Amino acid sequence: MESVATAHLTHAEAESLLAARGTELETLFSRAGEMRDEGLARADRPGVMTYSRKVFLPLTTLCRDRCHYCVFVDTPAQLQRAHKPLFMTAEQVLTVARRGAALGCREALFTLGDRPEDRWPQARSWLDEHGYASTLDYVGAMARLVRDETGLLPHLNPGVMTLDEIRTLRPAAPSMGMMLETTSRRLYEEPGQVHHGSPDKDPAVRLQVIEDAGVARVPFTTGILVGIGETLRDRAESLFAIRDAHARHGHIQEVIVQNFRAKPRTAMRGAPDAELLDYATTIAVARLVLGPDMRIQVPPNLSDPGELGLLVRAGADDWGGVSPLTADHVNPERPWPQLDDLGARTAELGFDLRERLTAHPEYVRDAQRWIDGECLPATLALADPATGLASREQARVAQAPAGTGAATGASAEREPSGRLLDRAATDPSSLEDVEWVQLLTARDTALDALTETADQLRRFTVGEAVSIVVNRNVSSSLYRASRTAEADTYDAAALADIARDAVELGATELCVQGNTAATEAPEAYFEIARTIRTAAPGIHLHAFRPADIDDLARRTGLGLEGALDAMAHAGVDTVPGTGVKVLDDRIRRLVAPDDIPVDRWLEVVTAAHRAGFRSTSVLFYGHAETAEERIAHLRRLIAIQSETGGFTEFVPIPLPGHGAALVPGRSAADEHRAMFAVSRLMLSGSIAHIQVPWTRLDHPTVRALLRAGADDLGGTLLDGRVLPRAGVEHGHELTLDRAERLAGALSRPLRRRATDYRDAPAGAR
Repeated sequence: MESVATAHLTHAEAESLLAARGTELETLFSRAGEMRDEGLARADRPGVMTYSRKVFLPLTTLCRDRCHYCVFVDTPAQLQRAHKPLFMTAEQVLTVARRGAALGCREALFTLGDRPEDRWPQARSWLDEHGYASTLDYVGAMARLVRDETGLLPHLNPGVMTLDEIRTLRPAAPSMGMMLETTSRRLYEEPGQVHHGSPDKDPAVRLQVIEDAGVARVPFTTGILVGIGETLRDRAESLFAIRDAHARHGHIQEVIVQNFRAKPRTAMRGAPDAELLDYATTIAVARLVLGPDMRIQVPPNLSDPGELGLLVRAGADDWGGVSPLTADHVNPERPWPQLDDLGARTAELGFDLRERLTAHPEYVRDAQRWIDGECLPATLALADPATGLASREQARVAQAPAGTGAATGASAEREPSGRLLDRAATDPSSLEDVEWVQLLTARDTALDALTETADQLRRFTVGEAVSIVVNRNVSSSLYRASRTAEADTYDAAALADIARDAVELGATELCVQGNTAATEAPEAYFEIARTIRTAAPGIHLHAFRPADIDDLARRTGLGLEGALDAMAHAGVDTVPGTGVKVLDDRIRRLVAPDDIPVDRWLEVVTAAHRAGFRSTSVLFYGHAETAEERIAHLRRLIAIQSETGGFTEFVPIPLPGHGAALVPGRSAADEHRAMFAVSRLMLSGSIAHIQVPWTRLDHPTVRALLRAGADDLGGTLLDGRVLPRAGVEHGHELTLDRAERLAGALSRPLRRRATDYRDAPAGAR
């Protein structure tokens, strides 16, 4: 092993190491980790892993290629059916960029399809109509716009470029990138292989781009894709090709080693994902081939949290770009980790997490050589001059000038509320309550403009997928320690049967809520959790509202902190954030006097978040509340989220039996549309997901709300085969087939998720 862990490693030795297992693999991991640590020490940042805080800007999803594993690309017909633009407009680009800047992002990642105008006349016409010679010309213009208007640093991933095109774009951005993926000509030339029919995936063409980027002195990111049908020899040759290009020019700032993840609706949907050990071995060999001074990136959203430790052992030292705002539009089924969670996990692995810029520190510190003078002031403004990492000071946030920069379909010239919509889309914190009320009470064409704005923001932040979790509800109020004759009640044995049945039916979540009966011991809450955890160890237990936790804390005498600790030990994973209508005691007294006081609800949910439980959040509307009280409710949720980060989603729920309109004469459907659109605009960047409570609405209204900023359908609410009436909303069930038809009617994919919005566990039915 010692003889090959040097710069003299040969292709054959690297190929052999890619097959290492057992003791040889452990030795490989150890040497790769040592080499990584040696490089970090030489870079004056020992024990530091880096990431870039970014926004993802999918400038166009049109492309001339036909890769067999890609869900990023659309055809013009698909875009038309989905009411999506051929290209993001300048206003839409600025909307997302300004939102990102407000959240402290410093990178604007421009990703798009290769040269769509060469395949699609519609793309050529759009560029001509807007005054651009090519897609790359538009990329350069938008990169400059974002950099100059927001201070974000563009990182350009526009695909294949010539040397002259790279030189033309160099002044617009401090860094660029393009994955090599593989040097395998078989995967490109053979019919049926992943790159066949895609001219830009010719390995020779991509290697020339990497070479030309070095000639042009551009800090460049590239990498390989593991598990797309390449051989071990292909992997080794790809790594050596990257190493050799870097040896000639010194321009490759990081190498991404990315694991293949099969995606639905692609030719490779049935292909297996890259195997974990195979992936980790490739990372380790990449470290040995590329040496201690190369940064090796592993995307954290493409692996499960428990797998990240192995990837770090294998020699990785960078997580790449992570966004607090936008989805990974290339891998939409894999949400980014929360930055706090990523920092905590990195610390558990023995490293400090530090933010870098899109250009890596070595290139920032030698900026006069590597970064064009046009980009230099913006780059240095965000850099720590001592380390070249991102400055620890908050990035500059550029606000939207009045009347500019909107992701709206209606400009100020067409709608009286155009300027207000611009600000709501780009800088929501600047709006006063009275302005949010104006939007919430919009009607007719102003309401249409509001919902279009919200839907565009949803599209370019959380993405196109409509998500759903397969779950079942159980009322904890019906639990009895001993079997009784009371209708629909259940004991521990029956509860265990319910849990096992839910798993057999494909559920990944069991939702349990409701005060236990006063006749039951308060420890019943723990018995419920332990019974479910024992019967169905793998199911996610989403249990006990703030009102239930309050009841548990008081009746057991444990207090709030003790109750939450005991819940965690009993197996509760997350908690429902229900049990409140509006966060206002006036409303509570009028509508739900039996609910716990608002201050106590706030205390419990905040304590739950601090104890490590994430929760949903809700607003029940359409009864006695005013528009101002709805806005105040949303502001209180934002304040909690800024403190704890514990809310996973927001669910606006019409209160049954009321239906009072905020605007006299406005239809019920329009009441809902306004509420959902304002929720998206006000909460975007704070609470990412807006859920439609489909049990309270008809399907046409559900579809309308999915076009007004919503992105989630909540749970399927399986009745199950055991005591179906034990659920809170029994009799309502949304099958995956029906949910897929709902999403498909909007030309949007359905994504089966876990409770925490990651992809559903592997093997879930």
